[in-house]
Amino acid sequence: MASNNHNLLIMLALFAITCSIALASDPSPLQDFCVKDSNSPVLVNGFACKDPKLVDANDFFYSGLNMPGNTSNPVGSKVTLINVEKIPGLNTLGISLARVDYEPLGLNPPHTHPRATELFTVIQGTIQAGFVTSNPENRFLTKILHKGDVFVFPKGMVHFQRNIGHSKALAISTLSSHNPGIVTIANTVFGSNPDIPADFLAKAFQVDKNVVLNVQSKF
Repeated sequence: MASNNHNLLIMLALFAITCSIALASDPSPLQDFCVKDSNSPVLVNGFACKDPKLVDANDFFYSGLNMPGNTSNPVGSKVTLINVEKIPGLNTLGISLARVDYEPLGLNPPHTHPRATELFTVIQGTIQAGFVTSNPENRFLTKILHKGDVFVFPKGMVHFQRNIGHSKALAISTLSSHNPGIVTIANTVFGSNPDIPADFLAKAFQVDKNVVLNVQSKF
């Protein structure tokens, strides 16, 4: 009898683990589409659906990805993200994309996408791409990419790209979320609102407090 109870508990535990794993992934769409309804007062994990009878072709359309982004900034790059905010029809479909323009020696600074894996394709130029694995290994994996090359940045990993050529470069990224999010490391740490205390960051980065204050002033 005790053995039967023990086996039953194991079966229940395995069932609970299986259910928790299944429920931890994004659900598959249960209809043809769920166009984002910007006017809905309903708060959900994502966006509420627009009435299908009011949907038209423009809800699935964006024009202008052929236009270069403005790279006149300190890092010399511009990301033009096409997500659910630009195409409401992407809601719940689990995909978005971005155009990335680079000046010569331009940099897309270290950042993460908390909700997406990124497939990065070089269209023009020569780009160094890389990401860092999680603690404690913190392995830096990097590759020089040329036109037609593809590189993957796994979900949540800190990654970057840098144009190492002396002419402009262009890449297209596909991301596995309709709203992948972005956390740019430098902006987040040194440009928070309000500021993270300088003495805290000085200890975390093992530098002088004045160094932190100087960096914070740039953000």
